[in-house]
Amino acid sequence: MIRLSTGIHEFDRLIEGGIPQGFFVALTGEPGTGKTIFSLSFIHEGLVHGEPAIYVTTEESRDSIVRQAKMFNWDLEKYIEKKLIIIDALMKEREDEWSLTELEPESLVQKVIEAKQKLGSGWARLVIDSVSALFLDKPAMARKISYYLKRVLNKWRFTILVTSQYAITTSQAFGFGVEHVADGIIRFRRVIRDGMLHRYVVIEKMRQTNHDKYVWEIDIVPGKGIVLLGRINERREDYALPKKVMDKIKEANKDEGDIQ
Repeated sequence: MIRLSTGIHEFDRLIEGGIPQGFFVALTGEPGTGKTIFSLSFIHEGLVHGEPAIYVTTEESRDSIVRQAKMFNWDLEKYIEKKLIIIDALMKEREDEWSLTELEPESLVQKVIEAKQKLGSGWARLVIDSVSALFLDKPAMARKISYYLKRVLNKWRFTILVTSQYAITTSQAFGFGVEHVADGIIRFRRVIRDGMLHRYVVIEKMRQTNHDKYVWEIDIVPGKGIVLLGRINERREDYALPKKVMDKIKEANKDEGDIQ
């Protein structure tokens, strides 16, 4: 099995060397937990090793993504149009080739395919940040849309990371529909402890992989990116959703099944 490095080598060791090529992996978590930086690290790692990449941004502009990458010494500009295409799905007033004027699954997929054709055949890395924007106003369609993306894009030889916002108040709309079809789930979270922000990551699922089962504290370091600070002794029950919320999610899943 070919495994792709995330660019975070300490993390790669937790998943037997990297993400399996061809997988559809969901990065779920609250805003500000490190999902975009993890995604940028994954893209940059591929670029420096000659792998083409496509980055779809739905919540930041293309310029913002490039600037953010520079904070960690990842120069994306030198790869743009050569090995990298950034599809801007936020700045709708743009009228260039790699912008989307409407954010619908079909138009997004078509634009990704066009970018892949420009970059050439062979395997490529793809990030959709975030996929939640595709079903903000139709949460019951989250699973169906996620399955559509995986089924269609898989034919184009992508290894895919999709970020998904996590919000209890909207039940499965910001992550759980995606998780049903994902080959891997990397869960980010944050807590305030003793007046300080702490960030954590846990690998909840990675098919065909004997992955680590522990929660790890992480930090975001300028000039470097995400670093693992150490494993913490915490049971899954310590960070899992409350039972009342899980019951709500199960009920939402049942309702979705009735709709479909």
